[in-house]
Amino acid sequence: MTNTQRAAVVVAHPDDETLWAGGAILARPDWRWAVVTLCRRSDPDREPRFSRALESLGATGAMGDADDGPDQLPLDEHEVETTLRSLLPQVKWDVLFTHSPFGEYTRHRRHEEVSRAVLSLWTHGHIQAREVRLFAYEDGEAAYYPKAIERAHVVNALEESVWLRKRAIITDVYGFSPDSWETQTTPRAEAFWRFQKPKDYNIWFKREGAKNAGGVS
Repeated sequence: MTNTQRAAVVVAHPDDETLWAGGAILARPDWRWAVVTLCRRSDPDREPRFSRALESLGATGAMGDADDGPDQLPLDEHEVETTLRSLLPQVKWDVLFTHSPFGEYTRHRRHEEVSRAVLSLWTHGHIQAREVRLFAYEDGEAAYYPKAIERAHVVNALEESVWLRKRAIITDVYGFSPDSWETQTTPRAEAFWRFQKPKDYNIWFKREGAKNAGGVS
């Protein structure tokens, strides 16, 4: 990969980009990073914090304002896709990061909806990316804080300095307390499922879906 790599991170909420891929971003300052979040543009606290997080990450970005209320009512799939297409610059990405369709922990509907939308757009050619990487974390059905899935295609143990910078964005920029779920979660290793063709993703999805249905972590 060259120094002109274009990478996008498409997430449900501001802070997801840092929790699940902050180390990848911080470790590659020579890449051109864009971060898109589906929710919280009208949040008077989270919106300015997201802007500051982008500065810390060396990224550009945009926010949507999809409903993120406590009831987590399902969003219309077309609406999610349309919103993400409007937020994401229309370029060909070298690498695109987003949520797993199975989420990163038990459970948040918006993460799954974003994943489905991004993968649908990629499959149908509305988003162009040479490679898609899905966050690969699990929490043992809420038995412990989310951690990297060891059998994922890519698993990177973060250097201490990178992890400390990542955690500082969670605590100092986003304002989460040291004992918060977010701070305690902040992974020291980042993991991703990696796909270069939609057909390879579809094969993986069927296999992983069967494992999840059968209770296999």
